[in-house]
Amino acid sequence: MACSPDMPLPRATAADRPWLDALFLGPYGENDALLEKLVVEFLRDHVYWRRNFHPEDPPAISTRAAMHPEYQALEARLRGELHQLSAALKRSVPFHSPRYIGHMASDLLLPGLAAQILTLPYNPNNVSEDAAPVTIELEVKAGLQLARMLGYPDDTTRPDCAFGHLTSGGTVANYQALRLALALKAFPVALRAAGVPDIDVPGDDWTAFNLGPDAGIALLDRANTWLAAQPAREQRRWVRAVQKERLEFLGMVDFFARHPDLKVPKVLAPITAHYSWSKGLKLLGLGRNQLELLPERGMRLDADALDEVLARCERERQPVLLAVAVLGTTEYGTVDPVDAVVDARDRWTAQGLGFSVHVDGAWGGYLATLFRNEDGGLRTIDEVGEGFARFPLPEVHAAFAALGRTDSVTVDPHKLGYLPYGAGAFICRDHRAVALLAEAADYVFHDTREDDYHARYRRLGQFVPEGSKSGAAAAAVYVTHKVLPLDHAHFGRLPRQTVLAAEAFHAGSKRLAAAVDGVARVAVPFAPDSNLVCLAINPAGNADLAHANAFVRRLHDELRADPRQPLQMKQFFGSMTTLRPEAVGEAEMARILALVGLDPATLDPDGDDNDKLVILRHTLMNPYLIDHTNGISYIDGYLDHLARRIRALLAP
Repeated sequence: MACSPDMPLPRATAADRPWLDALFLGPYGENDALLEKLVVEFLRDHVYWRRNFHPEDPPAISTRAAMHPEYQALEARLRGELHQLSAALKRSVPFHSPRYIGHMASDLLLPGLAAQILTLPYNPNNVSEDAAPVTIELEVKAGLQLARMLGYPDDTTRPDCAFGHLTSGGTVANYQALRLALALKAFPVALRAAGVPDIDVPGDDWTAFNLGPDAGIALLDRANTWLAAQPAREQRRWVRAVQKERLEFLGMVDFFARHPDLKVPKVLAPITAHYSWSKGLKLLGLGRNQLELLPERGMRLDADALDEVLARCERERQPVLLAVAVLGTTEYGTVDPVDAVVDARDRWTAQGLGFSVHVDGAWGGYLATLFRNEDGGLRTIDEVGEGFARFPLPEVHAAFAALGRTDSVTVDPHKLGYLPYGAGAFICRDHRAVALLAEAADYVFHDTREDDYHARYRRLGQFVPEGSKSGAAAAAVYVTHKVLPLDHAHFGRLPRQTVLAAEAFHAGSKRLAAAVDGVARVAVPFAPDSNLVCLAINPAGNADLAHANAFVRRLHDELRADPRQPLQMKQFFGSMTTLRPEAVGEAEMARILALVGLDPATLDPDGDDNDKLVILRHTLMNPYLIDHTNGISYIDGYLDHLARRIRALLAP
């Protein structure tokens, strides 16, 4: 698997290697001594902390306990079960290996892994400072780190400072986006129903329900200021009066029954959006029917279609809760036009149809580090593109540049942040709206002093969906961001490698197509926006979609993890996905089918395996896909392996 002479990666990444080599345990476990040293050092440190908490207390476990037969029997059982678990785990998916290019997982960053292991024995529960006095502060700071990466204000002395918190994953972060957008949208209606005076509440329900996020936050601020000036008894009376009119108190049925001129708002999302949006609408009681999926153009959200839907909503007096843009789809890695979506929000809000904009950046969020200077400023397209063949396209740069204008973003540290699973994140541009999510009624009755930001969120459990949450995950995220600040000169060097790998894969796909010419037709259906690359493959001479899909499924069977077989039997690991006409559009679908010689007439919307095109999907996030130390390209190795398997499966 020697590197091809025309491969663009080695010169661009060789200088990163000494820096990179200290960050991961490594495909071969090369940094085992470093991780072992860290774990042992801080485990001992934890034990010393326990012994010095109250050194006058005698040991509760006798030094003779280990000699007792029952102790020894239990230790034997423990060791036996752990050995069985260890053996079973050897059948796990080898995410650490550069031979794995399947789903969105890779090796773990040592700073985060060590910080999480270090924190676990302390067992902090990040819902309040009573249960997590240290890690809850780290979580709030980690949210501000991510806010800075996105272009949100991160200065806590600013009244409009951003806020972020961790979740178990992107799904829960998307739920939080729905919760916040709905609370902010409905709150002005509650103020109007309660009759709060002297704060310029809109005169009708439609206007109040469609103010838009900025105007809604300004109204909340005015309400807080007005309440603070009232006598204590009046404050409590008004808080109760507003609370009883809120959607969160009344529920969907009663709220809309009290306001019959209002319809349940819609969520507008691209057809490639994650299924968590459907789940979230069901959980909130809005209903799946309120999710309207928008068509794609060139594998990105069609901005013209969004505008057409918004015009229809205005005509029909149909409120819109949220417009969603995806920053790196989980299936294709494509980037929606975030700039066009926020422009549409501003334009339609000015016309009286206000809504929030959320970016689902669960996958692509950390790519924003490539676009940030060390001072937090935005890099130019030429600065970002130095050393790349085509990244970023102007539309991709424009999308990342517009992140700071959105209302909220989902990011997953456990994806391109290279951290252990259960670490997602939700970040909103203006923290003042988060007060509306508080389980207590202090959403309109809190201390607004500039120095109160961190104190307020020490009661984190009041604002987040979870009832319990790991402080160890917060420590992992925070420490990783401190070791690798979220800008192009530090953390950005990691996603830089992944995009370079994707460009090398894209170039290598042409060599693969030439290698199997006459046996099969191979094409990249759409050029990658980020670090996912897909391949469409069709046996030569075949025009039938179902036959091509069956062949790609056979290929994928050889690439997927199979716990019934030893992992070592697999040379490489990949994944698959599908392209559907309703997602890409008929014209785009016809273009992609033509690339590999398939007849669009064989596409049957009611068919069994011919209602979509099955394609191979490759996530290129392992930092060692190009091994400069040993002169190995695992990308070339995979493509050579794929060529051999295609020829073998199609041999006469």
